[in-house]
Amino acid sequence: MQSIKFRYIAALLLSLFSFNADADSQLNPWVGAYGQIGLLGYASYIPKSASGTTSIGNNTLPNTATANHANGPAANIGLGYNFGITENYILGIGASLYPGHSRSVGSTLVTNTPYGPSVKYGTYDVSNIFSFSLLPGYVINKSHLVYAKIGYAGSTLNASSPDYPQQSTRVNGTVYGLGYKQLITESIYFFGEGNYAVNRAKAVTVVTDSGAIVKSTADATGYDFIFGVGYHF
Repeated sequence: MQSIKFRYIAALLLSLFSFNADADSQLNPWVGAYGQIGLLGYASYIPKSASGTTSIGNNTLPNTATANHANGPAANIGLGYNFGITENYILGIGASLYPGHSRSVGSTLVTNTPYGPSVKYGTYDVSNIFSFSLLPGYVINKSHLVYAKIGYAGSTLNASSPDYPQQSTRVNGTVYGLGYKQLITESIYFFGEGNYAVNRAKAVTVVTDSGAIVKSTADATGYDFIFGVGYHF
């Protein structure tokens, strides 16, 4: 009896969800699930310079870390669901992933010693950028949609140097965006989107091969523009 009751409740919830989805779809054609691929894009990761310390034995010295912008092509995959609010407004939830790594670019660490500045060079790249977002949208007509985005974003920084093995650091922050979608067929659409992300500053500690302890801060902003196609279910 217990299992029959649970099956009945599950069937009822599924029926109600299907009914609501059908009712919402009458409001506008953008209601429902979707999947999309960003095929062509450009992204830039912009680190901020940071002050920290380098500890060598009993001596703690000030340092400054800087890094070049990681600019280059971008692509992503995304999926989500749009809920109908009125005939002209929707509220979507969505997730996106930019797989792979950015190109590797240079970084510099300058430590101020009593004998003058000590300069060390390294490289870093950014990998596996992802986001989870709310997407309020305005339905211009049955074929055109504009929307905004606000959500949570994360990525991995991979830093390396001749003085220490590769270090990976997870960072996260907030993403903001604007986008446009246009139906090409009844289900296939084109989209263009621009995003701006602000990472939260995160303390980073690295132990070099010589035993020095380098403390700094990972802090950055970034943006991307991407164009692609999607399928509305």
